[in-house]
Amino acid sequence: MPLATTSKIKLELKNARTHLLENDARLASIIGRDIVAEFTPHVNYYQALVKAIIGQQLSVKAAATITSRFQALFGGEFPEPGTIIKTSFEELRSVGLSGAKANYVRDLAEHILDSRICFEHIDTQSNQEIVAELTDVKGIGEWTVHMFLIFCVGRLDVLPTGDLGVRSAIRNVYELPNLPTPTEVMTIAHDNNWHPYESVASWYLWRSLDNTPKLE
Repeated sequence: MPLATTSKIKLELKNARTHLLENDARLASIIGRDIVAEFTPHVNYYQALVKAIIGQQLSVKAAATITSRFQALFGGEFPEPGTIIKTSFEELRSVGLSGAKANYVRDLAEHILDSRICFEHIDTQSNQEIVAELTDVKGIGEWTVHMFLIFCVGRLDVLPTGDLGVRSAIRNVYELPNLPTPTEVMTIAHDNNWHPYESVASWYLWRSLDNTPKLE
């Protein structure tokens, strides 16, 4: 379920809140009065994925520093895939990228250049198709794609089953003895009728921990 205009986003998020309140009493306990989820999807898909690769296992500050150096390497502009391919491995390493991340960024660029990834078709693809397509890139896993779908593409029906924050919040909200497995997360979402607003349910769960992730 991709989103389009700002007005449509706001209306759909209000509908999502109502749906979740009516279908899941436990989730309703953390939604709160008049709290509507906030999503600001954008179309800088390629940049978002490059930044996600750069930021892996780094603090927000460290990721921002390396991203700034990365752009400075290209005159302050965000490089196109073709430019990255023409940039030497050593130059990419010089801005602070690990050897692995330099390879990941180049692999993403190659996937785009040879049309294994085509962002123009993203609105017609299912979540599962996008996950399969993007996880073919070295260094991009399912969690990264889930965050991409939620915060960049604006899909409201994405359930990040492997996200530790979502799982921790579910354990708290549903008073579970242990951290739920990804399969148990899917079962809880199904049994409490979250669909088609799994992303919004996740947002409220993150908010309950004051731990909403971002992918810019």
